[in-house]
Amino acid sequence: MSRFHDLKLPLSDAQVRELKVGDMVTITGPVTVSIGIPTHKRMAEAARSGTPLPVDIRGGAFFHLSTFVREQEGVSTPLYLNPSTSTRYNAWMPDIVRGLGPRLVGGKGGLDQDSVAALRESGCVYLSFLGGGSPLLSRALRGVHSSHWNEYISQFRLLTLDVEALGPATVSIDSHGTSAYDDLVGQAQARLPGILERMRKARQIG
Repeated sequence: MSRFHDLKLPLSDAQVRELKVGDMVTITGPVTVSIGIPTHKRMAEAARSGTPLPVDIRGGAFFHLSTFVREQEGVSTPLYLNPSTSTRYNAWMPDIVRGLGPRLVGGKGGLDQDSVAALRESGCVYLSFLGGGSPLLSRALRGVHSSHWNEYISQFRLLTLDVEALGPATVSIDSHGTSAYDDLVGQAQARLPGILERMRKARQIG
């Protein structure tokens, strides 16, 4: 049975290990976001070399959420949150998870098996955010906590945003290596022979 968790950052290893696939969560606190491939490469290089990031995400959250920050009269205002497809970042996520120590990562679409192994080893979970859920997610925005690597466009910067009750999000890969995406793949593969047979018969009829 799935459970609901109202998470306050930062999180301990014990809190994360309690989360299971199918659980629903909201998140309150500073969350770091970026959808930039150059940003991920830079983060992974920092993790491998042991170079600290300008913002510490250890015990916190790093999400594949896009945002635009409006600068007006010296005030920075994040305008929206929209999830990006996490599989785009598979090449760099294991280093980021192992080397930089986030407890929560997330976006949409899941991560590959190398990343799942890193989540299990490091005590981190993957959260799935609703695709197209920007109006709901954006309600959680409370302001810009910090902004780094500002030579990039807003969506690619290393942005840390203050959020309150961000979500709901679903635990889709837990820290024990269980992945909802594995179940979906298995279900799809099990249905494939029947689908192909129906297609074959339809062609014969036509």
